[in-house]
Amino acid sequence: MGTISSRIPDELEEDLQSYIEEENLDKSTAVRKLLTEGLYDWRKEKALEKLEAGETTLSGAAAMAEMSVWDFTSLAKDRNVTWVSDEHLESDLDDL
Repeated sequence: MGTISSRIPDELEEDLQSYIEEENLDKSTAVRKLLTEGLYDWRKEKALEKLEAGETTLSGAAAMAEMSVWDFTSLAKDRNVTWVSDEHLESDLDDL
């Protein structure tokens, strides 16, 4: 496991301390949990962007987001992202 050291603004440190107290976690666990959640959200957003831009298929975007095709389809629908294109339609249907 790697180690990360970072300076953060005082306001962010105060928020982190509040989170630590509220969640009853140690600092290392809290930072690891927040980083994991943030990267998970980032992967979903990047996958949605690539899907909408036609740079990947529905199943490819779901894999990028580390979600099932069904869950990713629901996410795309909730975000009003259109993914059906002639170029990827057959591949997407096969994956469903």
